[in-house]
Amino acid sequence: MRRGHRPSQSPSNRPRFWGRHAVIAALANPNRTVKRLWGTREAVAALDLPPVLPVTYADVADLGRLVPHDAPHQGLVIEVDPLPEIWLGDLLDQGRDDRRPLIVLDQVTDPHNVGAVLRSAAAFDALGIVTQDRHAPPESGALARAASGTLEQVPWVRVVNLARSLEEVAEAGFWRVGLTGHAKATLGDVIGDARIAIVLGAEGEGMRQNTEAHCDELAKLPISPRVESLNISNAAAIALYAIATRG
Repeated sequence: MRRGHRPSQSPSNRPRFWGRHAVIAALANPNRTVKRLWGTREAVAALDLPPVLPVTYADVADLGRLVPHDAPHQGLVIEVDPLPEIWLGDLLDQGRDDRRPLIVLDQVTDPHNVGAVLRSAAAFDALGIVTQDRHAPPESGALARAASGTLEQVPWVRVVNLARSLEEVAEAGFWRVGLTGHAKATLGDVIGDARIAIVLGAEGEGMRQNTEAHCDELAKLPISPRVESLNISNAAAIALYAIATRG
């Protein structure tokens, strides 16, 4: 296999996660099935492992061959099954009695961005994130690493039709706010007191027109004109902070 092109999945197409945060969070998640662990003796000794989990001791160089080139595995690699599917209706039912925000991503395909959004969602106690099934990254080592353990904590719903799902979100009582640079109002102008679903599009392309049409309001962040736009994960974090601190 060529240098720099090692897969983060096994031949069985199970994802491989690496690094202490991602591995420890996966092991602690009762909904996650961990199939196998590789690690240095020192790193494995620090873990509380179930007795039935197959463990292979390996040196740093051997672990490096299990993950993409230069991936910071910190002496730990695991092979896992993807998390069980979550239905949007079930997630919305769980949040009917609180005001936690929801994050909806329209064709955001970069695993690092989705992982960072998951981390911000966990930091601000969001209800969960919603993505399209076909236009979102699968669970992977890179995504889990960017999420720093929060892939195991934040519900992630994958839907077939985003527009139809946004209608369901509205029926559940959410005010759907799409973030876009061409909006006239700022986020602070439109969030009010309602339960908020923040909708963000892919970096560069933004939200599709049909997605914008299924938002109740479009809003922008009040950033300097010297900067054209923010990374989607930064925009999500700022929006979640604004919602958490509204009067």
